[in-house]
Amino acid sequence: MISNKTFTMIKPDAVEKGHVGAILNKINVSGFRIVSMKMTQMSQRDAELFYAVHKERPFFGELVSFMSRGPIVAAILEKENAVDDFRTLIGATNPEEAAEGTLRKQFATSMGENALHGSDSNENAEIEGAFHFSVRDMF
Repeated sequence: MISNKTFTMIKPDAVEKGHVGAILNKINVSGFRIVSMKMTQMSQRDAELFYAVHKERPFFGELVSFMSRGPIVAAILEKENAVDDFRTLIGATNPEEAAEGTLRKQFATSMGENALHGSDSNENAEIEGAFHFSVRDMF
């Protein structure tokens, strides 16, 4: 089943570099509606819980440190075919492999500091959105 919602985070590297406005503009211009949004900072424990699926991977500790080092912007986005369309908009995890015009091609600097998170499935979009927002927070 295709969902019309997805979850994203503008990661600490992009927030630190002042790219939030430009990224949000590209998201809006691409036809996504922001249903919920907030700037927050994940604690180390929050990052461990959010990325628990990767806990056995060698990059887990580095990922947790990176994601808890500064503010993020978390958002739930709405659009027909939201998950797939947003994954296309953000581009490949490695910005060197990302297509021209994608958010990671424009704003990411490395595989580790890749500017944005985007849910990879409808199920994960629901789980990840619920991690940051209650139903009352969605408009």
